Amino acid sequence: MQILDRRLNPSGKNLANHQRFMRRAKALVREAVHNASKDRNIPDILNGGEISIPAGGVSEPRLRHGPGGLRDEVLPGNREFMEGDLIPRPKGAAGGGGGGAGEGEGEDAFRFVLSREEFLDVFLDDLELPDLAKRRLAEVEKQGVRRAGYSVSGSPTNMAVARTMRLAMARRVALGRPGGQAISLLEAEIAECRNDERHASLRAELAAAEAKMRRIPYIDPIDIRYRRMESTPKAVAQAVMFCLMDVSGSMSEHMKDLAKRFYMLLYIFLTRRYRHVEIVFIRHTDRAEEVDEETFFRGPATGGTKVSSALEAMRDIVAERYRPADWNIYAAQASDGDNAYNDGETTTWLLRTGILPISQYFAYLEVGEASHAANPAASSSSLWRSYEKLLGDGLPLSMRKVATRGEIFTVFRDLFQRRHGAERLDA
Repeated sequence: MQILDRRLNPSGKNLANHQRFMRRAKALVREAVHNASKDRNIPDILNGGEISIPAGGVSEPRLRHGPGGLRDEVLPGNREFMEGDLIPRPKGAAGGGGGGAGEGEGEDAFRFVLSREEFLDVFLDDLELPDLAKRRLAEVEKQGVRRAGYSVSGSPTNMAVARTMRLAMARRVALGRPGGQAISLLEAEIAECRNDERHASLRAELAAAEAKMRRIPYIDPIDIRYRRMESTPKAVAQAVMFCLMDVSGSMSEHMKDLAKRFYMLLYIFLTRRYRHVEIVFIRHTDRAEEVDEETFFRGPATGGTKVSSALEAMRDIVAERYRPADWNIYAAQASDGDNAYNDGETTTWLLRTGILPISQYFAYLEVGEASHAANPAASSSSLWRSYEKLLGDGLPLSMRKVATRGEIFTVFRDLFQRRHGAERLDA
C-alpha cells in the first residue's frame, strides 16, 4: 500500500515534502540546462531544445507500509555473505536505462523539451550584474502598480468590503431604513399589547416598517466600491556595459571566435535580464573605436596592439555620456594578452586610476589557443601579469582564461553568477 498526499495547499503552510521535491526538480532542470549549454553554439541557445534529467529526480515522496519488525535470517544456499553484510546492487538490474540486461549500470532518463523562453529563463536564472546600485532614476522608468482610491467598477477580487459596508450603512441611515432590532421591538410590543386599538396601530406600524425594509435593500449596487490600482513609475538602476574586444593581428580566428561567443552570451544576458542597461561596443588594434553591434560581431579588422587605446576610449565616453554619480558602470574586456612593449605601464595606470575607481565591476577574459587548454601551467601573458598586480588592492576586477568553446559557458557563469553581499571572484 502506498500513500501519496495530493491535498491542495494554496497558502503554502505545509506539505514540506512536496516543496522539497519541487526545489530538487528545479535544481535538476537547471543543472541539465547548464550541461546542455556546454555542447551548443551560441545561436542554438535561443532555440531551446530537449533536455533530460534522471527519472528518479521527478518522483514524489511516498509513504510505504513496510513488513515491520527485525528480520534475522540468512537464506538457504548462501555461501558468500554473513549476517550484517551489505549486498551490492547487481549490475544491469531491472529499472536501469543505460543498456540491455547485463550490460552495466544505468538510470532511466526523463526527457522533455524546453521552449526558447523557458531555456533562457533557466539558463539566466542565477546570473546578475554585481553590486548594481540605485543611483538615479532612468529616463524610461519601470512601471509599477499602487493603490489609487476606489472605483464603482472592477473585479470582484478587488472589492473593498469595509468601504462598501460603510457606504451601505450611511445610505440606510439617511433613508431611515428600520433595522432588525426595531422590528423585534415592535413584535415584542405587539405580543404584550392588550388594547385592541393600540394593537391595530402597532400592527400597521410593523407592516409599514417591513415594507420599507424591503424597499430599501441592506446593500445596494450603488454602495459597492472596488480598490482602484494605477500604474506608477518606480525607481530603477541605470547601468552601462562597455564591451572591449581586441581585434589585432595577434588574435587568431579561434581567439576571436571565443571572444565573440563570450560577448554574444553577455549581450543575451543583458538584453533579457535588464531593460535599462546600455551597451557600448569598443574594439581596438593599436587604436580604438566605438562601433555598432553589427560591426563589433562581424566587421573584419587587423593591426597592431595597444590596449590602452581601448581604456582611453572608455574613459572619454564615460566623461562625455555617463556620469559615474548617476550610472552603474561595468566593463568586460577580451584579449589574447599581447600588448605593445611600451604600453604596459600606461594600460595598468589607466585601469588603476581611471577605470576601476568608477566601475562597479570589470571582467577580463583572456582567450588562448585550444592547445593551451591541456597545459594550464603555461606562462602568463604580459597583460595578465599587469592586471594580476591589481587584484590585491581591493579593486572590482575579476580575471579568467578560456581556450576552448566548452569553457565559455563555465567561465561566463563564473564571472556573473549571483553573489551574496560584497563577495567578489578573483583569479
